[in-house]
Amino acid sequence: MNDIRVRFAPSPTGYLHVGGVRTALFNYLFARHNSGKFILRIEDTDKERSTEESIEQIIEGMKWVGFDWDEGPYRQTERQTIYLEHVERLLKHGKAYRCYCTPEELEERRKVALSKGEKPKYDGRCRELKNPPPDKPYVVRFKTPHDGKTIFNDILRGEVVFDNSELDDLIILRSDKTPTYNFCVVIDDATMNITHVIRGDDHLANTPRQIQLYKGLGYPIPQFAHLSMILGSDKARLSKRHGATSILAYRDMGYLPEAMVNYLVRLGWSHGDQEIFSINELIKYFSFENINKSAAVFNPEKLLWVNSHYIKTENPLRLAKDLRPHLLTEKLIADNSSVTDEEIAKAIPLLQERSKTLIEMAKGMEFYFINDIKYDEKAKEKFFTSSTKPVLEKLIDMIEKIEDFSHTPIEGIFNKLVEEFNIKLGNIAQPVRLALTGKTVSPGIFEVILVLGKEKVIERLKASIHNIDRK
Repeated sequence: MNDIRVRFAPSPTGYLHVGGVRTALFNYLFARHNSGKFILRIEDTDKERSTEESIEQIIEGMKWVGFDWDEGPYRQTERQTIYLEHVERLLKHGKAYRCYCTPEELEERRKVALSKGEKPKYDGRCRELKNPPPDKPYVVRFKTPHDGKTIFNDILRGEVVFDNSELDDLIILRSDKTPTYNFCVVIDDATMNITHVIRGDDHLANTPRQIQLYKGLGYPIPQFAHLSMILGSDKARLSKRHGATSILAYRDMGYLPEAMVNYLVRLGWSHGDQEIFSINELIKYFSFENINKSAAVFNPEKLLWVNSHYIKTENPLRLAKDLRPHLLTEKLIADNSSVTDEEIAKAIPLLQERSKTLIEMAKGMEFYFINDIKYDEKAKEKFFTSSTKPVLEKLIDMIEKIEDFSHTPIEGIFNKLVEEFNIKLGNIAQPVRLALTGKTVSPGIFEVILVLGKEKVIERLKASIHNIDRK
């Protein structure tokens, strides 16, 4: 299996869809499992809709999810000479022909065929044309066999049969001398020695046409595996109306790449009852035998659960790198900030258990980065009172004198305050929490104190007393 070569071939006419990422993932895992090659090819023959921005986003998305390719990215627009050489080869051997029918003539014939209840396919009028008109625009069509059947064994679906009489003579070269999609795909896969074509089942209908082209050109036919689509909750094909479908949108929404990969692979593939996989485990266990043939339904709640699992279990220093862009977005740090990943990582353990996304984590870190605390108004009225002031003053005094600034001594200080002022711990913790974070809900108060550090805690407690004095 060392000679296995697969490809992921997106069209750069928009963002990289999560369904495309799953297709890329299955190709990637199959190649890596079998020590084969994974090739990235950009199918940019649609000049009107293809954009450089989309190509950049595809590459950025592939890098974000961690799919390293062995060859490419190839671009079809850079391979035009190869396609034209193959067109000439087919014409030379009588396996293709020039068609001079105008678009208007074809449309008229299509309407007539439909009115008779017939399939509106090309009628082959120019197939055996003896006297072609001079100086008239033409397309080149492939001479598709019209009798017999095209049969192939799909790795996932078993034997698939198409009646050749249903196929028309495919245009392989337009009148402007640009090759068409199905033709380019075959030439690319053949000349790149692709052994397995793993793609969505929306391409299934293209397969008999492409097989005939392989045969006409004398190229070996790759093995095909057509993956079922990803559906939305309403069982319709996943689209924008179901929510975000761009892989980079999920990055911007605070999802981790490992979580996206783990979730997408489980949309149609399984290994026993295991839910969470490392990429090395996926490579080790991946096989076609465990791919589900029925369509998978995209479940945002399950994805959120997977993401929260990865956030909880990930190393804080590793999370800090992915968290930084969200801290920038929330304006908690600046582009030129001197805040290090190590400093960001220090606060992460406080929020790992409660954060489902990196955006949630970034918002929860507001208290850690800002100096000008904005107090919740209702909480300020309730907790910043004249009776609170002596407690906060005593707390400042005790913290200033503490030498071992760690959890146990800090907890001991709060217990002493409980005894000295004969109040409940909550009646101390809440004013302190408000003073340190501006809110009455936060991670554990002792953990917050430790993360902020002695100097910052004292500074914020003094600011809260100043606020009480101004009331």
